[in-house]
Amino acid sequence: MAAVKLLRGVLYGEAGVWAASGVVLALFPVPVLEDLFGQPELPEYAWVRMVAVLIVGMALLMVLVAQRIEELWWWSWAFVLIDGGIAVLSGLNAAIGTPSGTPTLFWWLLAGVTALFTLGLLAGLAKTGTERSPV
Repeated sequence: MAAVKLLRGVLYGEAGVWAASGVVLALFPVPVLEDLFGQPELPEYAWVRMVAVLIVGMALLMVLVAQRIEELWWWSWAFVLIDGGIAVLSGLNAAIGTPSGTPTLFWWLLAGVTALFTLGLLAGLAKTGTERSPV
């Protein structure tokens, strides 16, 4: 099924990136955020770990959709919404939301990676949508 090949590839690639990132962030939030990216110290990291667990769960859902992409291709719109929202919010945070003197590399990387995934999903959906119907 050539119509969904791009969409499946983007979903598998994104799932791999998010699963790995989520596991690393859940296990090592301080070294990743503070030491690697220079982010300010937080009073506690439970929220970061919870988001990391959500990221891994989202990655698993991406794999499930990718495995049945011929029937469920239009479910990818949910991931477009998530990625697009994260891209916009992290880009805005990098541009105008961080405290003065705080490094913004983490936020720009997050914005860029999620923007690329959003574009990949949109390209896959456009290609698939022209060749298939959602029913």
